[in-house]
Amino acid sequence: MEGWWSTTGGFLLCLSASLLLQGRANTFTINCSGFDQHGVDPTVFQSVFNKKDYRPVINFSIPTRINISFTLSAILEVVWNHPFISWDPEECSDIKKLAITAENLWLPDIFIVESMDVDHTPDGLSAYVSNDGRVVYNKPMRVTSICNLDIFYFPFDQQNCTLTFSSFLYTEESMLLGMDKEVWEIMDDSCDHGRTQGEWELLGINKANPKMSVGTSLFDQIMFYVAIRRRPTLYIINLLVPSSFLVPIDALSFYLPAESDNRAPFKMTLLLGYNVFLLNISNLLPATGTSLISVYFALCLSLMVLSLLETIFVTYLLHLATIQPPSMPRWLHSLLLHHTSPTTHCPTVPQKENTGLGLISTHLSGLKEPGRLGVKELGPKEAELNGGSGLTRAQLVDLWVQFGHMMDNLLFRIYLLFLATSVTTVLVLWST
Repeated sequence: MEGWWSTTGGFLLCLSASLLLQGRANTFTINCSGFDQHGVDPTVFQSVFNKKDYRPVINFSIPTRINISFTLSAILEVVWNHPFISWDPEECSDIKKLAITAENLWLPDIFIVESMDVDHTPDGLSAYVSNDGRVVYNKPMRVTSICNLDIFYFPFDQQNCTLTFSSFLYTEESMLLGMDKEVWEIMDDSCDHGRTQGEWELLGINKANPKMSVGTSLFDQIMFYVAIRRRPTLYIINLLVPSSFLVPIDALSFYLPAESDNRAPFKMTLLLGYNVFLLNISNLLPATGTSLISVYFALCLSLMVLSLLETIFVTYLLHLATIQPPSMPRWLHSLLLHHTSPTTHCPTVPQKENTGLGLISTHLSGLKEPGRLGVKELGPKEAELNGGSGLTRAQLVDLWVQFGHMMDNLLFRIYLLFLATSVTTVLVLWST
Protein backbone atom coordinates (compact mmCIF):
# COMPACT_ATOMS: atom_id res chain seq x y z
CA MET A 1 0.00 0.00 0.00
CA GLU A 2 1.20 3.51 -0.70
CA GLY A 3 2.75 5.09 2.34
CA TRP A 4 2.80 3.52 5.75
CA TRP A 5 0.27 2.40 8.29
CA SER A 6 -3.33 3.55 8.17
CA THR A 7 -5.96 3.44 10.93
CA THR A 8 -7.05 0.11 9.46
CA GLY A 9 -3.59 -1.32 9.91
CA GLY A 10 -2.42 -1.43 6.29
CA PHE A 11 1.28 -1.39 5.41
CA LEU A 12 3.88 -2.27 2.83
CA LEU A 13 6.83 -4.49 3.37
CA CYS A 14 9.77 -5.98 1.58
CA LEU A 15 10.35 -9.59 2.61
CA SER A 16 13.69 -11.24 2.07
CA ALA A 17 13.98 -14.95 2.70
CA SER A 18 17.01 -17.12 1.94
CA LEU A 19 16.66 -20.87 1.76
CA LEU A 20 19.75 -22.79 2.87
CA LEU A 21 20.11 -26.46 2.23
CA GLN A 22 22.72 -29.02 3.07
CA GLY A 23 24.10 -31.91 1.14
CA ARG A 24 24.30 -30.34 -2.32
CA ALA A 25 25.89 -32.60 -4.91
CA ASN A 26 27.67 -31.93 -8.18
CA THR A 27 25.29 -34.30 -9.96
CA PHE A 28 22.83 -31.37 -10.10
CA THR A 29 25.30 -29.01 -11.77
CA ILE A 30 23.78 -27.57 -14.93
CA ASN A 31 25.69 -27.84 -18.20
CA CYS A 32 25.78 -24.31 -19.54
CA SER A 33 28.11 -24.80 -22.47
CA GLY A 34 26.93 -22.89 -25.48
CA PHE A 35 25.05 -20.24 -23.52
CA ASP A 36 27.43 -17.60 -24.85
CA GLN A 37 26.73 -18.56 -28.48
CA HIS A 38 23.19 -19.88 -28.63
CA GLY A 39 21.59 -18.38 -25.50
CA VAL A 40 20.03 -20.29 -22.62
CA ASP A 41 18.89 -23.81 -23.45
CA PRO A 42 15.53 -24.35 -21.64
CA THR A 43 15.98 -28.12 -21.76
CA VAL A 44 18.89 -27.78 -19.35
CA PHE A 45 16.52 -26.54 -16.63
CA GLN A 46 13.63 -28.85 -17.51
CA SER A 47 14.53 -31.40 -14.87
CA VAL A 48 14.40 -28.64 -12.26
CA PHE A 49 11.11 -27.29 -13.56
CA ASN A 50 9.54 -30.75 -13.38
CA LYS A 51 10.21 -30.83 -9.62
CA LYS A 52 8.73 -27.40 -8.82
CA ASP A 53 5.84 -28.93 -6.81
CA TYR A 54 8.22 -30.48 -4.28
CA ARG A 55 10.49 -28.99 -1.69
CA PRO A 56 13.97 -28.88 -3.29
CA VAL A 57 16.10 -30.98 -0.97
CA ILE A 58 18.62 -33.74 -1.55
CA ASN A 59 17.89 -35.43 1.77
CA PHE A 60 14.21 -35.10 2.65
CA SER A 61 14.91 -35.60 6.36
CA ILE A 62 16.91 -32.36 6.45
CA PRO A 63 14.74 -29.28 7.13
CA THR A 64 14.94 -26.31 4.83
CA ARG A 65 16.23 -23.21 6.58
CA ILE A 66 14.73 -19.92 5.44
CA ASN A 67 16.22 -16.64 6.66
CA ILE A 68 13.77 -13.74 6.68
CA SER A 69 14.16 -10.01 6.64
CA PHE A 70 11.67 -7.33 5.67
CA THR A 71 11.57 -3.66 4.84
CA LEU A 72 8.55 -1.39 4.96
CA SER A 73 8.45 -0.77 1.24
CA ALA A 74 6.42 -1.70 -1.80
CA ILE A 75 8.04 -5.00 -2.81
CA LEU A 76 7.86 -8.46 -1.28
CA GLU A 77 11.21 -10.15 -1.87
CA VAL A 78 11.85 -13.83 -1.24
CA VAL A 79 15.35 -15.21 -1.50
CA TRP A 80 16.49 -18.82 -1.15
CA ASN A 81 19.02 -21.32 -2.44
CA HIS A 82 17.95 -24.04 -4.87
CA PRO A 83 20.12 -27.20 -4.58
CA PHE A 84 19.22 -28.38 -8.08
CA ILE A 85 20.48 -25.24 -9.83
CA SER A 86 24.16 -24.41 -10.20
CA TRP A 87 26.71 -23.82 -12.93
CA ASP A 88 30.26 -22.75 -13.39
CA PRO A 89 30.40 -19.11 -14.56
CA GLU A 90 33.84 -19.71 -16.15
CA GLU A 91 32.31 -22.28 -18.45
CA CYS A 92 29.35 -20.04 -19.29
CA SER A 93 31.09 -16.87 -20.49
CA ASP A 94 30.99 -15.44 -16.96
CA ILE A 95 27.16 -15.60 -16.81
CA LYS A 96 26.25 -15.45 -13.12
CA LYS A 97 22.55 -14.61 -13.14
CA LEU A 98 19.51 -15.59 -15.22
CA ALA A 99 15.84 -14.54 -15.18
CA ILE A 100 13.40 -17.46 -14.99
CA THR A 101 9.60 -17.36 -14.80
CA ALA A 102 8.66 -17.90 -11.15
CA GLU A 103 5.91 -20.33 -12.09
CA ASN A 104 8.61 -22.85 -13.01
CA LEU A 105 10.23 -22.75 -9.57
CA TRP A 106 9.36 -23.95 -6.12
CA LEU A 107 8.44 -21.02 -3.85
CA PRO A 108 8.40 -21.21 -0.03
CA ASP A 109 4.90 -20.56 1.29
CA ILE A 110 5.88 -17.80 3.74
CA PHE A 111 2.87 -15.75 4.77
CA ILE A 112 1.97 -13.11 7.35
CA VAL A 113 -0.38 -14.45 10.01
CA GLU A 114 -2.04 -11.05 10.62
CA SER A 115 -2.68 -10.40 6.92
CA MET A 116 -6.30 -9.87 5.89
CA ASP A 117 -5.82 -9.37 2.14
CA VAL A 118 -6.25 -11.85 -0.67
CA ASP A 119 -3.06 -12.19 -2.70
CA HIS A 120 -3.45 -10.09 -5.87
CA THR A 121 0.06 -10.68 -7.22
CA PRO A 122 0.11 -10.35 -11.03
CA ASP A 123 0.92 -13.43 -13.08
CA GLY A 124 4.04 -13.95 -15.14
CA LEU A 125 6.59 -12.57 -12.66
CA SER A 126 10.19 -13.66 -13.01
CA ALA A 127 12.84 -14.64 -10.51
CA TYR A 128 16.58 -14.13 -10.73
CA VAL A 129 18.64 -17.33 -10.40
CA SER A 130 22.34 -17.10 -9.62
CA ASN A 131 24.98 -19.61 -10.58
CA ASP A 132 25.20 -20.83 -6.97
CA GLY A 133 21.48 -21.64 -6.84
CA ARG A 134 20.40 -18.43 -5.11
CA VAL A 135 16.90 -17.47 -6.21
CA VAL A 136 15.64 -13.88 -5.76
CA TYR A 137 11.91 -13.38 -6.27
CA ASN A 138 10.59 -9.80 -6.16
CA LYS A 139 6.87 -9.70 -5.63
CA PRO A 140 4.77 -6.49 -5.60
CA MET A 141 2.54 -6.90 -2.57
CA ARG A 142 0.10 -4.84 -0.55
CA VAL A 143 -0.62 -6.11 2.93
CA THR A 144 -3.48 -5.07 5.19
CA SER A 145 -2.73 -6.36 8.66
CA ILE A 146 -4.89 -6.89 11.72
CA CYS A 147 -3.62 -4.44 14.32
CA ASN A 148 -5.28 -3.43 17.57
CA LEU A 149 -5.07 0.36 17.24
CA ASP A 150 -5.50 2.47 20.36
CA ILE A 151 -6.80 5.76 18.95
CA PHE A 152 -7.66 7.45 22.26
CA TYR A 153 -4.79 9.94 21.88
CA PHE A 154 -5.44 10.56 18.18
CA PRO A 155 -3.80 12.41 16.42
CA PHE A 156 -0.84 12.20 18.85
CA ASP A 157 -1.04 8.42 19.12
CA GLN A 158 1.62 5.72 18.99
CA GLN A 159 0.80 2.20 17.87
CA ASN A 160 2.44 -1.18 18.43
CA CYS A 161 1.67 -3.82 15.82
CA THR A 162 3.04 -7.27 15.02
CA LEU A 163 4.09 -9.04 11.84
CA THR A 164 4.28 -12.81 12.25
CA PHE A 165 5.99 -14.75 9.45
CA SER A 166 5.23 -18.45 9.24
CA SER A 167 4.78 -21.33 6.84
CA PHE A 168 1.30 -22.54 6.11
CA LEU A 169 2.28 -26.06 5.03
CA TYR A 170 5.72 -26.98 6.37
CA THR A 171 6.23 -27.78 10.05
CA GLU A 172 9.50 -27.14 11.85
CA GLU A 173 10.63 -30.62 10.83
CA SER A 174 10.67 -29.45 7.21
CA MET A 175 11.28 -25.70 7.44
CA LEU A 176 13.11 -23.53 9.95
CA LEU A 177 12.97 -19.73 9.92
CA GLY A 178 15.88 -17.44 10.64
CA MET A 179 17.08 -13.89 10.08
CA ASP A 180 18.77 -12.82 6.87
CA LYS A 181 19.53 -9.38 8.39
CA GLU A 182 19.95 -8.02 11.87
CA VAL A 183 17.04 -6.10 13.34
CA TRP A 184 18.96 -2.83 13.30
CA GLU A 185 19.62 -3.28 9.56
CA ILE A 186 15.91 -3.85 8.95
CA MET A 187 15.17 -0.73 11.00
CA ASP A 188 17.64 1.40 9.02
CA ASP A 189 16.39 0.15 5.65
CA SER A 190 12.77 0.73 6.65
CA CYS A 191 13.53 4.27 7.83
CA ASP A 192 15.33 5.03 4.57
CA HIS A 193 12.38 3.78 2.54
CA GLY A 194 9.70 5.48 4.63
CA ARG A 195 11.30 8.77 5.56
CA THR A 196 9.02 10.77 3.27
CA GLN A 197 6.07 8.41 2.97
CA GLY A 198 2.62 8.64 4.49
CA GLU A 199 1.42 9.90 7.84
CA TRP A 200 3.33 7.45 10.05
CA GLU A 201 6.83 7.58 11.48
CA LEU A 202 8.68 4.37 12.31
CA LEU A 203 9.95 4.31 15.90
CA GLY A 204 11.44 0.85 16.33
CA ILE A 205 11.37 -2.84 15.45
CA ASN A 206 11.94 -5.84 17.75
CA LYS A 207 11.63 -9.55 17.11
CA ALA A 208 10.80 -12.82 18.83
CA ASN A 209 10.85 -16.48 17.79
CA PRO A 210 7.68 -18.16 19.04
CA LYS A 211 6.32 -21.53 17.95
CA MET A 212 2.79 -22.01 16.65
CA SER A 213 1.09 -25.25 17.63
CA VAL A 214 -1.71 -26.57 15.42
CA GLY A 215 -2.93 -29.90 16.71
CA THR A 216 0.13 -32.15 16.89
CA SER A 217 2.08 -30.02 14.40
CA LEU A 218 4.52 -27.34 15.43
CA PHE A 219 5.35 -24.47 13.06
CA ASP A 220 8.37 -22.21 13.30
CA GLN A 221 7.66 -18.48 13.32
CA ILE A 222 9.38 -15.10 13.47
CA MET A 223 7.38 -12.27 15.05
CA PHE A 224 8.33 -8.63 14.54
CA TYR A 225 7.02 -5.89 16.82
CA VAL A 226 6.70 -2.62 14.91
CA ALA A 227 6.27 0.66 16.84
CA ILE A 228 4.99 3.61 14.82
CA ARG A 229 3.85 7.18 15.57
CA ARG A 230 1.38 9.32 13.65
CA ARG A 231 2.52 12.61 12.16
CA PRO A 232 -0.07 15.07 13.57
CA THR A 233 0.60 18.14 11.41
CA LEU A 234 -2.29 17.50 9.01
CA TYR A 235 -4.78 17.07 11.85
CA ILE A 236 -3.53 20.07 13.82
CA ILE A 237 -4.03 22.34 10.81
CA ASN A 238 -7.38 20.92 9.70
CA LEU A 239 -8.98 20.02 13.04
CA LEU A 240 -7.54 21.77 16.08
CA VAL A 241 -6.71 25.20 14.64
CA PRO A 242 -10.23 25.99 13.30
CA SER A 243 -11.84 24.78 16.50
CA SER A 244 -9.38 26.82 18.54
CA PHE A 245 -10.53 29.93 16.67
CA LEU A 246 -14.29 29.40 16.93
CA VAL A 247 -14.47 28.69 20.67
CA PRO A 248 -12.58 31.86 21.79
CA ILE A 249 -14.74 33.94 19.43
CA ASP A 250 -17.80 32.49 21.15
CA ALA A 251 -16.31 33.46 24.53
CA LEU A 252 -15.58 37.01 23.34
CA SER A 253 -19.19 37.41 22.22
CA PHE A 254 -20.11 37.76 25.90
CA TYR A 255 -18.68 41.27 25.70
CA LEU A 256 -21.51 42.27 23.40
CA PRO A 257 -24.15 44.20 25.41
CA ALA A 258 -26.72 41.90 26.96
CA GLU A 259 -29.50 44.18 25.69
CA SER A 260 -28.13 43.98 22.15
CA ASP A 261 -30.24 42.21 19.56
CA ASN A 262 -27.05 40.88 17.90
CA ARG A 263 -25.62 38.65 20.63
CA ALA A 264 -28.01 35.70 20.28
CA PRO A 265 -27.96 35.67 16.44
CA PHE A 266 -24.17 35.88 16.52
CA LYS A 267 -23.90 32.88 18.84
CA MET A 268 -26.39 30.90 16.75
CA THR A 269 -24.33 31.63 13.64
CA LEU A 270 -21.18 30.38 15.40
CA LEU A 271 -22.98 27.25 16.57
CA LEU A 272 -24.25 26.54 13.06
CA GLY A 273 -20.77 27.10 11.62
CA TYR A 274 -19.23 24.74 14.18
CA ASN A 275 -21.73 22.01 13.25
CA VAL A 276 -20.86 22.42 9.57
CA PHE A 277 -17.17 22.23 10.52
CA LEU A 278 -17.74 18.95 12.38
CA LEU A 279 -19.58 17.48 9.39
CA ASN A 280 -16.75 18.40 7.02
CA ILE A 281 -14.03 16.84 9.18
CA SER A 282 -15.85 13.59 9.94
CA ASN A 283 -13.80 11.74 7.32
CA LEU A 284 -10.56 12.74 9.08
CA LEU A 285 -11.61 11.29 12.44
CA PRO A 286 -11.28 7.61 13.40
CA ALA A 287 -14.33 5.63 12.30
CA THR A 288 -14.41 3.45 15.43
CA GLY A 289 -13.46 3.83 19.06
CA THR A 290 -13.44 6.84 21.35
CA SER A 291 -10.70 9.37 20.77
CA LEU A 292 -9.72 12.30 22.94
CA ILE A 293 -10.19 14.70 20.05
CA SER A 294 -13.83 13.59 19.71
CA VAL A 295 -14.34 14.34 23.40
CA TYR A 296 -12.69 17.73 22.84
CA PHE A 297 -15.05 18.56 19.96
CA ALA A 298 -18.04 17.41 22.02
CA LEU A 299 -16.96 19.68 24.89
CA CYS A 300 -16.53 22.66 22.55
CA LEU A 301 -19.97 22.05 21.05
CA SER A 302 -21.51 21.73 24.51
CA LEU A 303 -19.89 24.98 25.64
CA MET A 304 -21.25 26.83 22.63
CA VAL A 305 -24.73 25.43 23.28
CA LEU A 306 -24.52 26.45 26.96
CA SER A 307 -23.33 29.88 25.89
CA LEU A 308 -26.38 30.29 23.68
CA LEU A 309 -28.71 29.08 26.44
CA GLU A 310 -27.15 31.58 28.85
CA THR A 311 -27.74 34.38 26.35
CA ILE A 312 -31.35 33.29 25.91
CA PHE A 313 -31.85 33.25 29.70
CA VAL A 314 -30.34 36.70 30.24
CA THR A 315 -32.22 38.15 27.28
CA TYR A 316 -35.49 36.75 28.63
CA LEU A 317 -34.71 38.12 32.09
CA LEU A 318 -34.04 41.61 30.74
CA HIS A 319 -37.12 41.48 28.54
CA LEU A 320 -39.28 40.41 31.47
CA ALA A 321 -37.80 43.19 33.62
CA THR A 322 -38.76 45.87 31.11
CA ILE A 323 -42.20 44.51 30.20
CA GLN A 324 -43.63 43.13 33.43
CA PRO A 325 -41.12 43.08 36.30
CA PRO A 326 -42.13 40.66 39.07
CA SER A 327 -41.84 41.56 42.72
CA MET A 328 -38.33 41.27 44.13
CA PRO A 329 -37.72 39.28 47.32
CA ARG A 330 -36.08 41.20 50.17
CA TRP A 331 -33.06 38.83 50.27
CA LEU A 332 -32.40 39.44 46.58
CA HIS A 333 -32.78 43.18 47.07
CA SER A 334 -30.25 43.10 49.93
CA LEU A 335 -27.90 40.93 47.84
CA LEU A 336 -27.96 43.43 45.00
CA LEU A 337 -27.22 46.27 47.43
CA HIS A 338 -24.37 44.30 48.96
CA HIS A 339 -22.66 43.49 45.63
CA THR A 340 -23.16 46.94 44.09
CA SER A 341 -19.90 48.82 43.71
CA PRO A 342 -19.66 52.27 45.34
CA THR A 343 -19.63 53.97 41.96
CA THR A 344 -22.68 52.11 40.72
CA HIS A 345 -25.65 52.65 43.01
CA CYS A 346 -28.54 50.28 42.96
CA PRO A 347 -31.95 51.90 42.81
CA THR A 348 -33.74 51.37 46.06
CA VAL A 349 -36.59 52.62 48.17
CA PRO A 350 -36.84 56.14 49.60
CA GLN A 351 -35.10 56.82 52.89
CA LYS A 352 -38.34 56.80 54.77
CA GLU A 353 -38.63 53.11 53.97
CA ASN A 354 -35.07 52.28 55.09
CA THR A 355 -36.20 51.17 58.50
CA GLY A 356 -38.50 48.53 57.09
CA LEU A 357 -35.72 47.11 54.88
CA GLY A 358 -33.09 47.37 57.57
CA LEU A 359 -30.90 49.67 55.44
CA ILE A 360 -28.82 52.62 56.49
CA SER A 361 -28.47 55.88 54.67
CA THR A 362 -24.96 55.11 53.44
CA HIS A 363 -26.46 52.53 51.07
CA LEU A 364 -28.45 55.23 49.37
CA SER A 365 -26.02 58.10 49.11
CA GLY A 366 -26.38 59.94 45.86
CA LEU A 367 -29.93 58.75 45.27
CA LYS A 368 -32.62 61.30 44.68
CA GLU A 369 -36.05 61.31 46.18
CA PRO A 370 -38.71 59.57 44.12
CA GLY A 371 -40.19 62.88 43.12
CA ARG A 372 -36.81 64.05 41.80
CA LEU A 373 -36.50 60.89 39.71
CA GLY A 374 -39.61 61.95 37.89
CA VAL A 375 -41.48 58.82 39.01
CA LYS A 376 -44.53 58.83 41.18
CA GLU A 377 -44.64 56.88 44.40
CA LEU A 378 -46.84 53.81 44.31
CA GLY A 379 -50.19 53.93 45.96
CA PRO A 380 -51.25 51.30 48.47
CA LYS A 381 -52.80 49.10 45.75
CA GLU A 382 -49.74 49.30 43.47
CA ALA A 383 -47.40 48.71 46.39
CA GLU A 384 -49.30 45.56 47.25
CA LEU A 385 -48.95 44.37 43.67
CA ASN A 386 -45.18 44.91 43.94
CA GLY A 387 -44.83 42.75 47.01
CA GLY A 388 -45.21 45.54 49.50
CA SER A 389 -41.61 46.68 48.92
CA GLY A 390 -42.56 50.27 48.28
CA LEU A 391 -40.48 50.35 45.07
CA THR A 392 -41.63 52.30 42.06
CA ARG A 393 -41.95 50.47 38.75
CA ALA A 394 -38.87 52.24 37.35
CA GLN A 395 -36.84 51.25 40.40
CA LEU A 396 -38.05 47.67 40.15
CA VAL A 397 -37.13 47.58 36.47
CA ASP A 398 -33.67 48.91 37.26
CA LEU A 399 -33.19 46.29 39.98
CA TRP A 400 -34.14 43.41 37.70
CA VAL A 401 -31.97 44.78 34.90
CA GLN A 402 -29.07 44.95 37.31
CA PHE A 403 -29.82 41.40 38.42
CA GLY A 404 -29.77 40.29 34.77
CA HIS A 405 -26.36 41.89 34.24
CA MET A 406 -25.07 40.28 37.43
CA MET A 407 -26.26 36.85 36.27
CA ASP A 408 -24.71 37.46 32.84
CA ASN A 409 -21.36 38.24 34.47
CA LEU A 410 -21.59 35.25 36.84
CA LEU A 411 -22.47 32.77 34.10
CA PHE A 412 -19.71 34.17 31.90
CA ARG A 413 -17.15 33.53 34.65
CA ILE A 414 -18.46 29.98 35.13
CA TYR A 415 -18.26 29.49 31.34
CA LEU A 416 -14.62 30.63 31.29
CA LEU A 417 -13.75 28.40 34.25
CA PHE A 418 -15.32 25.34 32.62
CA LEU A 419 -13.66 26.16 29.28
CA ALA A 420 -10.22 26.56 30.83
CA THR A 421 -10.60 23.37 32.88
CA SER A 422 -11.74 21.30 29.89
CA VAL A 423 -9.04 22.53 27.53
CA THR A 424 -6.32 22.11 30.17
CA THR A 425 -7.43 18.56 30.92
CA VAL A 426 -7.41 17.61 27.22
CA LEU A 427 -3.97 19.16 26.69
CA VAL A 428 -2.54 17.37 29.74
CA LEU A 429 -3.88 14.03 28.50
CA TRP A 430 -2.46 14.66 25.03
CA SER A 431 0.94 15.59 26.45
CA THR A 432 1.16 12.27 28.29
